[in-house]
This record gives sequence, C-alpha cells and structure tokens, in this order.
Amino acid sequence: MAVNYAESWATDLLTILEQASLTSPFVTTNVKWLGAKTFHFTQMSVSGFQNHSRNGGWNRGTFAQTDVPYTVGFDRDVEFLVDKADVDETNETLSIQNITKTFQSTQVAPETDAYFFSKVASVAQGIAGYNSSTAISTYTTDNVFSLLKGFLAAGKLRRYRAMGCLIMYVTSEIMDLLEQSKSFTRHINLETLTNNGLGIETRVTSIDGIPVMEVIDDERFYDKFDFTTGFAPVAHSDTVVGSHKINVLIACQMSTYIVPKVSSIYYFNPGTHTQGDGYLYQNRQFGDVFVFPNGKDGKVDSVYVDTDTAEYSAA
Repeated sequence: MAVNYAESWATDLLTILEQASLTSPFVTTNVKWLGAKTFHFTQMSVSGFQNHSRNGGWNRGTFAQTDVPYTVGFDRDVEFLVDKADVDETNETLSIQNITKTFQSTQVAPETDAYFFSKVASVAQGIAGYNSSTAISTYTTDNVFSLLKGFLAAGKLRRYRAMGCLIMYVTSEIMDLLEQSKSFTRHINLETLTNNGLGIETRVTSIDGIPVMEVIDDERFYDKFDFTTGFAPVAHSDTVVGSHKINVLIACQMSTYIVPKVSSIYYFNPGTHTQGDGYLYQNRQFGDVFVFPNGKDGKVDSVYVDTDTAEYSAA
C-alpha cells in the first residue's frame, strides 16, 4: 500500500481523466426479486393462420409457454481501511472520500462497461450472422460508413433499428474515420445519453437515427476479460486464446439489460467497528448482464459485434 507522506501537499487530488460509464442506458431496476438470485422470463409462442374451409370447422392453433430462468452471477466487493493517523499526516488527502471518488471513477465505471461489452460480445459471437472479425487496418475513410451500415442491417437488426432502440459503440479510430468519410454527412458532436437519471457525455453521432458512441478508454472494449483482481484483457499464450479488441458493438435497449441485484455501500467511523483505528469503507455490487430473446420465436437477434483479428498480447 503506497501512502504519500510528503512534507507539502495540496488537499485536492489530481483530476482523474477517465471516461464515465458508457452503458448506463442499459441499467434496469424493473426486476422483481423473490428472495433469490434468479428471476424468470416467460417466453410465449403461437402458431399462425391456416386456410379457412367453407365446409365448416376451424383450424386449431397451438401455443407454447416456456419459463426461462436467469441467474445473476457477477458478485464483486472491496473494502478500504484508512488509519486515523494516515488521514491526519496526509492533510486528509488519504481520506475515505477521496478513495471512494478514485475507486468509483477508475474501477466501478470502467468495470461495469468492460463486463457489459464482453458479455454482449460473447452472446453475439455465439449467433451465426451476428458477428464478424475485421482487422482494424481494413477500415478506411472510404469504406467505414458502408461497413457500419452493413452491421446495422445484419439479420433482424433492421427490426430494432426501425424501433429506434439500438445503440452502436465504436472505437476512437473508427469514429475518426467516420468523421473524415465523404459518404457520411452528419455532424459528430459531444452529446449526452441518459436513462433513469444516469447520463454520460462522449463523442456521439448517428446513422439512420441510431446513436453511434465513441469508446475513448478502449481498455474496457474487449470481448473477454479476467476479473480476478479488477479487470484486464486475457493475454494470448500457447494454451490460452487471447482477447480481441472490439471494433463495433451494437445492442438493443429493449432486450439488453444490466440487472443489479445488490448494491451495498457501508461507511464506518473509527470506534464503530473492530477492524482497526481508522475509517472503514465497504462496497459490494452483485448483478449481471442479460440479452433477452425476442418475443416471436425465442431467438436472440438484437446484438452484433465486430472484433479485431489480432489477439491481445500483454507484451
């Protein structure tokens, strides 16, 4: 644990230049928990019309109702103990308030995005026609617009595009190319997307009415992460397939959700706990990310991912 006992210091921390959470539009609290960590989604399907006979009689249709359980499994926690003397001797820069602020901006927000992006990417990679692999060097100012348009037209995405519920995430490099593209005529501005009171500001434009959002801090934009301590892309080795950086990810707000189960934050002053003579902060976040099937045939058809062809290397 590194503590700065400098003889002269400022009470304020340096500004943390991290991009805020990009996936707040997908957070939902509209889930009823019945004392368990599993909630249920009911999938119903019905048969269609048949030719009517004028000799009498009706064609009997069929219906099916399937109960699909969804279990949350992403359970995270941390605690920090700051000794009273350390707070005093660092002129309160080593305070729970500053630690909490740093933790929220450098760990919570990026990890939320990393888990969302990797989970949605994994789902899309398991569905034929809803994923692709493109070397980032393949993208140019001449083809970037047509490539993105093609992704938005994949499979049944046209249906969700018409509903206006899709969001497309792209790397900064792709956003730069789009800005220079002669085929793309819209402006690219700093905008804010909000949902349930949560908002983020980043470089945003639109294609066919679909928001296109830049992922500036691309270390959270991979298809697979190791969440053992914090989060990090999985490095390629002789026995392990490495992570791939995501070029483009598309998700639908009507069928893709970040579902929080438990959000517990505790703060204890010295003397109110038994773990030491200091301030104690505890934070637990328990939830998951789910991509739901459509209501017609029970298939997932509302997400898409395009990844780079190169595997991540820690070197």
